[in-house]
Amino acid sequence: MKIAAKIAALTVILLSAWKTSALNVEVVETASIRDTATSIMGINHIGLSVKDLDAMLEFYRTASSFELVSREKVSGSKAADTLYGREGIEYEVAVLKAPNMLLELTQFKHNAEAEVSVMPPQGPGMTHTCFQSPISDSGWDKFIAVGIEPLSRGGQPIDLGGYGVTYGYAYDPEGNMVELEQLDGTILARAGYDSAWQDEGEALWMSQVALATHDIEGLMAFYENVLGIKPYRTTEASNNVRMDEIVDIDDLELLGGWFKMNETSKVIEIWQYINPITEEFTGERDVTDLGYTFSLEVGDIHAEVERLQNIGLEFVGAPVQLGGFWQAYTRDRDGNVFSLRQAVDADSQLSVRVLDAKRES
Repeated sequence: MKIAAKIAALTVILLSAWKTSALNVEVVETASIRDTATSIMGINHIGLSVKDLDAMLEFYRTASSFELVSREKVSGSKAADTLYGREGIEYEVAVLKAPNMLLELTQFKHNAEAEVSVMPPQGPGMTHTCFQSPISDSGWDKFIAVGIEPLSRGGQPIDLGGYGVTYGYAYDPEGNMVELEQLDGTILARAGYDSAWQDEGEALWMSQVALATHDIEGLMAFYENVLGIKPYRTTEASNNVRMDEIVDIDDLELLGGWFKMNETSKVIEIWQYINPITEEFTGERDVTDLGYTFSLEVGDIHAEVERLQNIGLEFVGAPVQLGGFWQAYTRDRDGNVFSLRQAVDADSQLSVRVLDAKRES
């Protein structure tokens, strides 16, 4: 396959837990966002534009037990108009705090008549985020209890390779795809889990931004340029019945790559489905459209906006201060929406500095 052929001369090929079904290639095994020369610190939040905030907030709060740190209505704000590129924007946003990042649910008034849709595993776009938990305190069971609709066959998470992780895909009440991973043994320890967190009610955390693209080489190169780091792993995967069961697709074949966004628990994950094919996205995603977005927290938002503009990114507007963050929205080469954020208070409990320090201490 093209991506494997082009990187083979530069990488060391290692077998992993997928050894009978996938060829994993370590690009730079230890690479992480800590290596960047930019001021990017990591993923601050996963955003979800929703149609019914009350229902979706109840769903995610009940399933996750994440702390609700704020809920507010915004209107008549010039900063919000600039941030979202719309005059007179009105919305209500609720912020939940996972142990290692934020989950933000936003209901925009102008989306009142928008139609919800079901995201297929092959995308294109930001297809899902992932919630991880210990196998002994299953996140899958918690989400099933509040009515998530399983995609994975059999209505149960799948043990892919006997290495301590079960995987399950499902849909929330508005058709957004969610991955639930249950970890045990050395995998759980590698994720930075401390059993004391369970006593503190932190038995579930978030781990990823997952993007599906028609051109993995192009999107991987894009994020390498944006993040200033190498991917730490790429893969080819096929001929695995258990993988087929996870995403409910026969004869699944795909390419993947990962950027490590902290030392343990957060990644940007990029997929290109070969069977079925990930189609090219040719429309334009508004920053307020229903579905997923994400943010990268930075130490100097003005410098980062200038740097990214110099490599071709277009921002919706200049950085504005809204709430506890300076913020600015942009899109990647596939049109996926993401933002830059800089905490007004560098020691904010909602900053990557604090969230990751807690997670990795």
